[in-house]
Amino acid sequence: MQTEYIKGIIPPILTPIDENEKIDEFKLRKQVDFIIEGGVEGILAFGSNGEFYAIEEEEQYKGLKIIVDQTKKRVPVYFGIGAISTKKCIKLAQNAFSLGACAVSILQPMFLRPNENELLNHFSAIAQAIDGKHMLLYNNPGRIGYSLTADLVVKLVEKHENIVGIKDSSGDMTLTSELIRRTINTSFKVLGGKDTLIYGTLVHGGHGAVATMANIFPELVCNIYRSYIKGNIKRALEFQRTLNPLRLMLDKASFPVGTKDYANLNGQDVGLPYRPSLPSDESILNLMKEQMKKANFLHREN
Repeated sequence: MQTEYIKGIIPPILTPIDENEKIDEFKLRKQVDFIIEGGVEGILAFGSNGEFYAIEEEEQYKGLKIIVDQTKKRVPVYFGIGAISTKKCIKLAQNAFSLGACAVSILQPMFLRPNENELLNHFSAIAQAIDGKHMLLYNNPGRIGYSLTADLVVKLVEKHENIVGIKDSSGDMTLTSELIRRTINTSFKVLGGKDTLIYGTLVHGGHGAVATMANIFPELVCNIYRSYIKGNIKRALEFQRTLNPLRLMLDKASFPVGTKDYANLNGQDVGLPYRPSLPSDESILNLMKEQMKKANFLHREN
């Protein structure tokens, strides 16, 4: 299958909301333009930092339509799915494609502890239900409590032509490198999922990253990828080293509100997080401001 478009920096776009926790269309369209103008090569709707877990299905469909419309085919749009049941994942995926998504990204089921056979059946059923449409796996053991194995991923790739990639947020470079090594002669694309390891993923042969911080500093994050593919390895590493302290500051905040904190400090006005999450307190915001100053990022007046 043609998978050449799966590359580069793809932010899990923030979901701006109003005081009633409804998607703010104007602000979402503005965020789409901001990251595209910053050089991203794709947009993931309703990833972890898009707060998918808090958003009703119809609201997700509304948001996806807005994103697809605003991109105007400048970049591909992926749709993130974090449902637990196989049936719901299939429904979300089918509707996403009908609304213009180019691919779906499927997180392993949370809360449950499925064995490998159950996971194989789960992902296979989704792939079969959207036969001919592109599906990526999303491995996030830090949030889910267990990891997808390289053996399982290889089985799925061999079984389903339309399983075309993975976002690996394990932070385990051995796993990431094995995913790359064992699929290297296929059209399967491995994307990093840890902003601090974009450079490392590329060194091992990965194709890019789904990067949270590209919501706020798209030029910086994209420069890691662009410098690397142009052969300027040293410069790519320098950009990675500039990014890492900014990204690590997110760990001071509760997940995932730090990304919205940064965006609002940057003048992007993306609104509050979905409750029960709350904006970070002043002490954490001040630390973020200090790190932005050290990295020579000034407040944007939008």
